[in-house]
Amino acid sequence: MTTRHRAGLCAAVTLVLTLTGCGGGDDSAEPSAAPPAASSPAPAASADPDAAEKRAVLASYTAMWTEQMKAYRKADAKGTDLERYVTAEALGQFRSDLDRMKAAGTVVRGDLAHDDTKVTALDMTAQTPTATVQDCMDISKWQTYSTKEGQALPMPSAQPLRYVATATAEKWEDGWIITTFTPDGAQTC
Repeated sequence: MTTRHRAGLCAAVTLVLTLTGCGGGDDSAEPSAAPPAASSPAPAASADPDAAEKRAVLASYTAMWTEQMKAYRKADAKGTDLERYVTAEALGQFRSDLDRMKAAGTVVRGDLAHDDTKVTALDMTAQTPTATVQDCMDISKWQTYSTKEGQALPMPSAQPLRYVATATAEKWEDGWIITTFTPDGAQTC
């Protein structure tokens, strides 16, 4: 394996196992319209009083992935709104990954899927409300592509194609923002 291949592969593995790329489940789907009030009983109160906040957390998480994948597809965060959805610390991690990709001459192609993405903890009583998101990342249709060599780089043979990732978020004045993202390549899903 050439030094260029190793550099590209290292950047790809770092990306996959540290801060991987795109949209979650269909969290933006709108509920179907209810029948007219005259023909149906009054709607029952939601069993989860935090349902709206959980949807807002998942919307921010999904938006972060959309913007992150835009950046990974060109190895550059310019022209994305990534900074709207992540803290400065998380943005620094993403930019570090993008710098490694750029140096290795790699970009991302294909899709990153998210299965069973859900808010597993929500604390609306904290001074700064917090949330935890758990996600099953599916990179089976993900490719690291070498722009220098004009070809896709193979995934490491030990790389799991589905693994658990956890993100934390805080509710700021402008909405929910992702503060950390931690993939766990040892925990498959």
